[in-house]
Amino acid sequence: MKNTSKEQKGERMDEKHLFKFKCYPGVPCFTQCCRDVTIVLTPYDVLRLKKALGISSDKFLDDYTVIIPKEKRLIPMVALKMNEKDKNCPFVSEEGCAVYQDRPWPCRMYPLDMEDDGTFRIIATSSHCLGLKEEKESSIREWLVDQGIVPYEEMNALLSTVTTPLQAQDLDIENPDIEKMVFMALYNLDRFRDFIFKSTFLKRLDVPEERVSGIEKSDEELLKLGIDWVKFGLLGEKLFYVKNQSS
Repeated sequence: MKNTSKEQKGERMDEKHLFKFKCYPGVPCFTQCCRDVTIVLTPYDVLRLKKALGISSDKFLDDYTVIIPKEKRLIPMVALKMNEKDKNCPFVSEEGCAVYQDRPWPCRMYPLDMEDDGTFRIIATSSHCLGLKEEKESSIREWLVDQGIVPYEEMNALLSTVTTPLQAQDLDIENPDIEKMVFMALYNLDRFRDFIFKSTFLKRLDVPEERVSGIEKSDEELLKLGIDWVKFGLLGEKLFYVKNQSS
C-alpha cells in the first residue's frame, strides 16, 4: 500500500492507498463542511433520507430539495436545499448530523471524491479540513466500508445502467410526461408505488409475483424495478413482457 503522510490534494489514488483522516466533535472545524455546499442527491439518497425522516418522497422532494433541469438531459439534478438564513444543511446541528446513519453519498465520501475511472482524490485541504491532520490512518477501501458506502455503490452502479446510455444516446425527448414518469420512477418512489398498484401497470406488464410482493414492502426493490422500467421503456431492453390483451 502507498503511504501518504503529507497532504496530496488532487492526487489520484486507488482503493489500497493509505490516507489520514478523522472527523469528530472535537475537531475545531466540525460541521463547517456542511455549510453552503452543493450536495447532489441520488435516488438512493432520497430513498434513505425520506425513510429516516418518516415522510413521503413527495414531501421530502418539496421541502428539502432543489430540482435543477439540465440542458439536453432527461434526468434533472436533485440537490439538497440549504437553510436560507445560514446556508447550513438542514440536518446539521452543533452536535452533528441528525440523519448520520442515512446521510447522502457525498457526505459519506468526504473528504474524498471518486473519478469516472474508479480512482479517488482528496478534495479538501488540511487548512480547511483539520480532520486531515489527525493521525488515524486507513486504506481508502477500509474507510469506505466503515462509512457504509457499499449499498450506495451498488445502487449507484444500477443507476448508471440508465444514466450512462441516456447521456451517450442524447435522446431527443420533447414530451414532458415522459420526463415526469422517469423522474417518478427514480426519485418519487411513493408515487411510483401508487402508479404501479393503482393504474393498469400490472395488467399490462408481466411482473413475477415474488417481485410484486417485494416492491410492496421494500423501497429498495421498488427503485430497482423503477430502473428496469426506465431501461425497458426508453432503452428498449427486454426486461418485461407485455401481457396478451386479447383474452
